[in-house]
Formats: sequence, C-alpha cells, structure tokens
Amino acid sequence: MRVETSIALEGDLSVPERARGIVLFAHGTGSDRHSPRNRAVASSLRRAGMATLLLDLLTELEESEDTATARMRFDIGLLAERILGAADWLAREERTAELPLGCFGASTGAGAALAAAASRPERIAAVVSRGGRPDLAGPMLERVRAPTLLIVGGNDPFVLGLNQEALPRIGAQEKELQIVPGATHRFEEPGALEEVARLATDWFARHLSHFARV
Repeated sequence: MRVETSIALEGDLSVPERARGIVLFAHGTGSDRHSPRNRAVASSLRRAGMATLLLDLLTELEESEDTATARMRFDIGLLAERILGAADWLAREERTAELPLGCFGASTGAGAALAAAASRPERIAAVVSRGGRPDLAGPMLERVRAPTLLIVGGNDPFVLGLNQEALPRIGAQEKELQIVPGATHRFEEPGALEEVARLATDWFARHLSHFARV
C-alpha cells in the first residue's frame, strides 16, 4: 500500500481479524520497512491481535541520497512529519480508523516517534523504542504524554547512556527503561530479539487497550 502524505511512502499494512490496536513502525538509521528485526517484532504483535504498519519514512530517491550523505536519517522534524502523515492516513483508512495507535521506533526512528507523539497526544497512545535515540527528540521529550518504553541492550553502553539521560526528561507519567542483559545494539544475541518482542507486545497490549476505553 501507499501512504499519501505530501509525498507517497511505501508501507506494508497487516490487519488481523478483530484487531485491538495498530502499531506504526519507524525504522532507524540506514534501514527500511524490510528490517528483519522490526518484522520479527511486528509478527509478535500480530499474534497478539494487533495490526501493524511497517513504513518507509523516505522515498527511494531520498534513501539513495541518505546512503551517500547520512543527512536525512537525522532530520527528526522531517521524519516525525512523515509519521504524523501516516497516522492521519490510518485515521482515514476504513480498516484502521477506529483502532488506537502506537508507535515503535528503532535507532533514529525512535526520536522521530517520540517527537510525533509529543505533537499528537490525542492520537498516539503508546511508544516503544528499541535501541533508540530518544535524545534526538530534543525539547519535544518533555511534551510526550504517551506511555513510553525504552528498550536497550546491556552491551550497548553509548545508547544506554543516552536513554538513561533521556528517561527523566520524558513528560509521560508512565515510562520505563528495560535493559536486555548481554544484548548489543542490533539485539542479535540468542533470545535478545525475542525479549524485545515480548516487552513491546506487553506494553502495547496494555496501553492500547486502555486508550481504547478512554
């Protein structure tokens, strides 16, 4: 499918029967909607009865430019705007219009997901960050109201430090930092990605269900 923002973005939308929420995936540095790590988490979410949208935040031409310059992956304002465009598209799409929305961000995509949540608190019900850069959301962190879960590998010291510094700045009443022991930035160690999927699924199941009743 294509998400129409000011441009057309490619995405993979999956909606199980009787879905109880939808999670929009914002990929990270140098990745796209085909990320095997995000797809593994999305599969776990669908088994738990949630719809998923894996989205390319950049066009094919922009991806080519970013591969050469690494410029656009750090343009958090642009990426957050694309996430919000996708959120608006989901609100118009018949299959997803009534579903509470969560955002799953990885690496730089996590900063964009948090910035988007700060801009649209009435729409984005929960955020999960995997090995993310919440610091890139800057002052928008204090405006985040959606329950936020930060997941970081225990053997990813640089990103862990950034998340520890960012956590108290997040304005949400409910926020947590979960450290996966022994995991590095890509969570490639045995069982690490499965733990990420479990944590994310539990978080979205709890908070999207609550949001649906508000």
